[in-house]
Amino acid sequence: MACWVHTDDVKEPFMPEFEPDARLVDDTYPVTELPLCQLRLMDDTRFPWLVLVPRRAGISEVIELDEADQRQFWREATLVGSALKECLSGDKLNIATLGNVVAQLHLHVILRRHDDAAWPAPVWGHGQATPYDLDELATMRDLLLAELEAIDWQATT
Repeated sequence: MACWVHTDDVKEPFMPEFEPDARLVDDTYPVTELPLCQLRLMDDTRFPWLVLVPRRAGISEVIELDEADQRQFWREATLVGSALKECLSGDKLNIATLGNVVAQLHLHVILRRHDDAAWPAPVWGHGQATPYDLDELATMRDLLLAELEAIDWQATT
């Protein structure tokens, strides 16, 4: 949320510094910066799992974003989901904002397959994560970036 500060009798918006929640940082790897969101990869090879984190401080709900940011947020989620499904050939996308453990607004985009470790149940709380090794991480990041680089990320009005 923006607040207002006074500088030499001029009222200017002040946006608090954005920092991703420490738990998101601990559980994910950065992939790239989109116009609104940080795109991060969940450290679990069992599921192709991306997390979008809007770079807006103090936001815990989609409804707290202004209308332009809401449009951009859903645009980025849609395009990331399409790219993930295209490059990794899954059966179903699971897209969710939960926030029960990490209140900071973030969106999970998970590509599911009929033969994955949790199918058809939700991935949360299912077994132990299988972390990426450095080679797997580099391969996944390169694959994602190659798919994402051709996308027009700006929302149309």
